[in-house]
Amino acid sequence: MKTKLIQRCQWVLSGTRQNTSPKNRRVLLILSFWLLGTINPASAGSVDHYNPGVMNIRDFLVPEPGVYAAVYNYFYTSDQLKDANGNRISSVTIRPGPGPGVTLNVNPKVDMYALAPTLIWILPWEPGGVKFGAYIAPSFANASIEATVSSLHGSGRSASSSSFAPGDLFVQPVWLGYTLTNWDFALGYGFYAPVGRYNTETFTLPIVGPVTTTSPGNIGMGFWTQQFQGTAAWYPWADRRMAVTATLTYQLNSQKQNINLTPGQHLTLNWGISEYLPLTKDERLLIEIGPAGYDDWQITDDTGSAARNASVHDQVHGVGGQIGLTYVPWNAALNFHAYYEYSAVDRLQGTAFDISVAIKF
Repeated sequence: MKTKLIQRCQWVLSGTRQNTSPKNRRVLLILSFWLLGTINPASAGSVDHYNPGVMNIRDFLVPEPGVYAAVYNYFYTSDQLKDANGNRISSVTIRPGPGPGVTLNVNPKVDMYALAPTLIWILPWEPGGVKFGAYIAPSFANASIEATVSSLHGSGRSASSSSFAPGDLFVQPVWLGYTLTNWDFALGYGFYAPVGRYNTETFTLPIVGPVTTTSPGNIGMGFWTQQFQGTAAWYPWADRRMAVTATLTYQLNSQKQNINLTPGQHLTLNWGISEYLPLTKDERLLIEIGPAGYDDWQITDDTGSAARNASVHDQVHGVGGQIGLTYVPWNAALNFHAYYEYSAVDRLQGTAFDISVAIKF
């Protein structure tokens, strides 16, 4: 979506004569800030609601009955914005008419921190061997953008914005689990409610007229998402010390508030191999370690009058690993994982980290 708006920025001045008058420089500055506004910090790690870099390898599986609390601390950093062909965007050239035009150097710098406290409840009865559970996860984010825009005429501009505010709320009221000796299966339905800070800005550009775009200070995304998720885990040994997991997540998005734009649907694959190893002879303290990754694809077009190059589908892939400690007597776990993203298309590409703490009451 960011790339599509950049292309819109290139298009809007076509047919206009180039000059470097103070008035035209002001127009160029407005367009520059408009471009910066398309790099939304709230979606820095993910251009849709579901963020595949947050949960740990075994978190997708329904645990034993009880009440659990978890806190996820998610960090994301990026200085790469990729275009529709997966190439890094370093500049945008605006050609108001004949001649070389004006080139803006684009250097996005996104650093994001998100906090997601989560409360999980698994019912104490299992009819037919099926576990029933639910959880709720509000979010709070401190996102910042630093970008520098300069022209070949030597007129440099810079802008930055940062904020800390509530993000959108995720609720999963249906979470089902079924266990066999060497397998675990889980199905879940949840939704994202757009309760986070979200605003749009409308301003008038010469030639173009009124333009509405999302605010660069947004934390929420301004639309509802229905999420469907399925997980399978295979245990090579009956004691379950090793798990090979795969999770598919499908998202169905609604129209954004105040803008005639409905983001395309997304399909995400999370995968991982988790191994528990004892650190003490009594096996009260365990270390968990293993590789993990994710693949996220937009599978339908953006729709609405505000959609640009709707047939361009964003995607990103990540690979990394997880390490953690579990203290069995307390039913408590501390985990850390990290992912390096690659092959991004039409979105940011960066590095993600997460530190989480979980305990059963």
